[in-house]
Amino acid sequence: MMQSEVHTASVRADDRYPSRHQPVAGISARQDLVVHGRVEDGPLTQRDLLFYEDNGYLGFEGLLDETDISSCLEELQRLRQDEAVKQAEEAVIEPGSRELRSIFAVHRSSKVLRRLCQHPKLVAIARQLLGGDVYIHQSRINYKGGFRGKEFYWHSDFETWHVEDGIPAMRMLSCSISLTANTPHNGPLMIIPGSHQRYVSCVGETPDNHYKDSLRHQEVGVPDDESLARLVDEFGIVAPTGLAGAVTFFECNIMHGSNSNITPLPRSNIFVVYNSVDNPPQAPFCGLPPRPNFIAEREDISAVPFSPPSASS
Repeated sequence: MMQSEVHTASVRADDRYPSRHQPVAGISARQDLVVHGRVEDGPLTQRDLLFYEDNGYLGFEGLLDETDISSCLEELQRLRQDEAVKQAEEAVIEPGSRELRSIFAVHRSSKVLRRLCQHPKLVAIARQLLGGDVYIHQSRINYKGGFRGKEFYWHSDFETWHVEDGIPAMRMLSCSISLTANTPHNGPLMIIPGSHQRYVSCVGETPDNHYKDSLRHQEVGVPDDESLARLVDEFGIVAPTGLAGAVTFFECNIMHGSNSNITPLPRSNIFVVYNSVDNPPQAPFCGLPPRPNFIAEREDISAVPFSPPSASS
């Protein structure tokens, strides 16, 4: 197992999930609920809620209609061809090329994508799983173009959001919206189902301005090989796939990643991170200044406007 320098900051008394403080990694039990809402709170059935409780994710084919997806795909292509977008702080460029890897805060910069992030069907599910009003902690496009789209290594989002953003509890989730087909071959999301019930503390001091490197290639805040092997041995790996319009919700602490894409088929998704308004960020637990607001919302934690979707929407 790789070992690294111990972080000089002491563990805070209110830190229930310390990480990057010790010279060796560790696995501990989750201390928070997984499902906060009830059947009567939204569209998910009791079976859905139990599946999410046990596995940490839910997948839906065709949750969004063709009109929703086509307008977003046009917007995705427009942004990709805009050289000014590549120069923006919110843009992440693939290592070794000028290709876009990600664009953050798309719900702020694009009216089309803001409508998607606030779609009643998505918000209804997030509200039910998180037990009430939610705000958007983060939104982004992940481009994984054909032939050279790079991998996203195994990680728990919560570990980073907790350590570097100061999110205190596991009361948040991600929503991955497929704008192109996600096949078994073009680098789909991979999940270790059930791993959300474990917390893997990572090794390595958090560098200043870590986000500038980690968004391109993360080395700090990733699990060690031994912990990953234990999780896979216990839970296995699944890779949700689907056509454009498919949606996967996954729990903030679940271990996930994706392979590189060497096929000609692009795999482009929009990710929306919903956090409970009762779980706002505090001072980062690593003792460093917080990451920029376009990566981790700290200023506007007002609830996403919501009215229950009609049966035909």
